[in-house]
Formats: sequence, structure tokens, C-alpha cells
Amino acid sequence: MDIFEKIESNPGELARYYEIGHEYFVYPKLAGELGPRMKFKGKELLNWSLNNYLGLANHPEVRKTDAEACARWGLAYPMGSRLLTGNTDLHEEFERRAASFVKKEAAFLLNYGYQGMVSIIQTIVSRKDVIVYDQLSHACILDGMMLTGAKRFVFAHNDMTQLEDRLRKATRLAGMQGGGVLVITEGVFGMKGDLGNLAGIAALKEKYAFRLLVDDAHGFGVMGKSGAGTDEHFGVQDHVDLYFTTFAKSMAGIGAFVAGKTAIVRFLKYNMRSQVYAKALPMPMVEGALKRLELLQTRPELREKLWKIVNAIQSGMKQKGFEIGPTQSPVTPVYLRGATHESANLIMDMRENLGVFVSVVTYPVIEKGHMILRIIPTAAHSMEDVDITLVAFSEVARKLKDGLYAGQAEVRAAL
Repeated sequence: MDIFEKIESNPGELARYYEIGHEYFVYPKLAGELGPRMKFKGKELLNWSLNNYLGLANHPEVRKTDAEACARWGLAYPMGSRLLTGNTDLHEEFERRAASFVKKEAAFLLNYGYQGMVSIIQTIVSRKDVIVYDQLSHACILDGMMLTGAKRFVFAHNDMTQLEDRLRKATRLAGMQGGGVLVITEGVFGMKGDLGNLAGIAALKEKYAFRLLVDDAHGFGVMGKSGAGTDEHFGVQDHVDLYFTTFAKSMAGIGAFVAGKTAIVRFLKYNMRSQVYAKALPMPMVEGALKRLELLQTRPELREKLWKIVNAIQSGMKQKGFEIGPTQSPVTPVYLRGATHESANLIMDMRENLGVFVSVVTYPVIEKGHMILRIIPTAAHSMEDVDITLVAFSEVARKLKDGLYAGQAEVRAAL
């Protein structure tokens, strides 16, 4: 079969919803200033779907720094990869500040988050090594592992008994192959909002020889006394061998960094193909990252405001009888039951009639008959926003229970 014919005949699970959901349920277009109120299809909605945890996306100091840096440098400088012609004092300054903040010897500034995690795993793991990873690990972790060719053992989410069983097997296999063991987990799991059991994993280091890589995309800037991350929250920073985070969440930008021992970070700098062969992060983004890191460290009131909103909406949901699962972070999933077409009709009602925009997760991402309405609180939201949203959720839950969303199996006409 021709490779294009194969693709056209089977576009994939999500793509099959193109005809009924493109630019509405998938690839929606939110317009206007980034924040709690944005326009969707020309109508202003209360928006709970941006990972702008600390509200830095439109912070006046951030906007000023971004604008001035663009005017000073343009978007091209520096040209070339960091390895050849793209290194600058500011790139290295960010690395020093980031490493110091997360209590590591060194850090490496990366161009992207997803690509960064894929490349870190690909670079440090050989075919002789063995990986042990949490069942709910993000797609970037799964993709990175596939590129290594290494043997992998998965453990049930946060199940320390099963992790220890996998570590016994991994240790035995790695010894036979002349390799080592890498455990990978996340600080905050982005769908459920619960925390990786970093304390439990760290304790197992007393019995087994392994290195620990933590993806803390949703924890950096949010978790811990100073916002340094989920490992700070648990008091196990010394037990995390490689700490990774992206700028796409609390930093409201593009880029990422990985931090650890100087020798390991140096190895990554000289061997990560995605960085060695890619253009350096443009200077405006580096200056912007420095400003964002500064605000994250010096403005604790941003984190305090975020948690005020988080606690208000999560406690409000619980009081109204909604199930939000084991979340211990700003990620707030609201679990409901209903068919896929019911979730579509519910979301349309919420957006068109109740003025609230949230993302919905349904089959095939989760099992049939279930849906998750995913709320991302930010420091930019207000208590009034919380009250409006609680009323809207109560309304759609009542209609869902009464079967008012069940009658329309095909929603394309309404879009």
C-alpha cells in the first residue's frame, strides 16, 4: 500500500473527530489578551484552560522585558547551535540561576520541553541500561524511552510495592547486561493533579542502586516552600539526580531546563543531538526566562494568590458533591459520567450559554462512559470567577443527570 493511502484511510483516533469538532473541541482558537477572559468564536468566555499558573503571561514586567528584548536583539540572535556559534553570557547566566534555585550543581537551558525530555532520556540511556517508570508518565517520557532500545519495566501509578518488585528485576537484568537502572516519574501528574511519590522512591535508594529523573513540568514554580518544585515540597531534592521542567507552565514561555551534577549536565551539553544540531534559544526568550525566574523567586504573593484560587475552587467543587480525585496541585479534574456525545453537548452548553471555557477529556483518551472537565486555576483568576464557575458546573451537572444532553448523538449541525 502507498504510505499516503494508508494515512488517508486511517487518520488516527483523534483525527476522526475532525468533521464534527475541528476548531471547537480540538484546535479551538482563543483570541485576545491571555488571561481569565478570552474570546471564543467572537464571544467572551471565562477561561480555565491555560497553564499560566502564576499569571506571568501578561504580567507587565514580563511584557516589558519581552518587548525590549525583541527590540534590542530581534528574534534571530544568536545564530547557530549553542555548541558552535549560539552560546551567550545570558544563556549561561540563566543556567547558573536555575541550578542554584533548584539546589543542583549545574543546569542546561533547552529549546523545548517535550523535545527536551525525549532527548535527555535518549542521551543518557543505552541498550544495556534498564528503565523503570510510572504507569501514568507523560507522552514525552514514553517517546524518549522508545528511542533508547533499552528494556523497560512499568509500575502501577505511585505503587511503591510494585516499584520495588520492578527494581529487583531491573537491578538483576542491568547487572547481567553491564548497565545501570534509571527510574523516571513526574512531580505533578498533569491529568489527575496528584503528586509523584518522590519520598517513597527516594527511600528505596537505601536498598537499590538507581538514578532518579523527575519531570516536574507542573510542579516547578508551584510546589514547595519557595516554588522550587515537588522535590522541595517533599524535602528530597538531594535524592533527585536529574530535575527537569518546562517553561510552558508556570514560566509562561518557550524553553526548558534540566539540572543535576556538573559532569552529567556537561555530558548532556555535548551529546544531546536535539540541542547540538538545533539553533540556540533566541535572546528575547532567554531574557524573558530570566525575568520570569526572577519574579517566580521574588514575588511569593503570586504563588499565594494561585493557591487561594486553587483552594477555593477545589473546596467549592467538593462541597457541591463533585469528584475531583486525589489532586494535590492546581490541576483540578472534575470527573463526570456520560457518553461522548453527552460530553460534547455539555461543553457546548457551558460555552454557548453559561460563558465558561474548560477543556474536556473523553474517549479515546479515557474509558467510554466517562469524561473529565479539566480546570487550571491561575493567579490571574478572581474569587468572582470561582463563584461563576461553581454555578455553571452545578447547572451542567443537573442537566447531565436529567438526561438533557443525551438526545443528540450528532453535534456537527450545531457547530
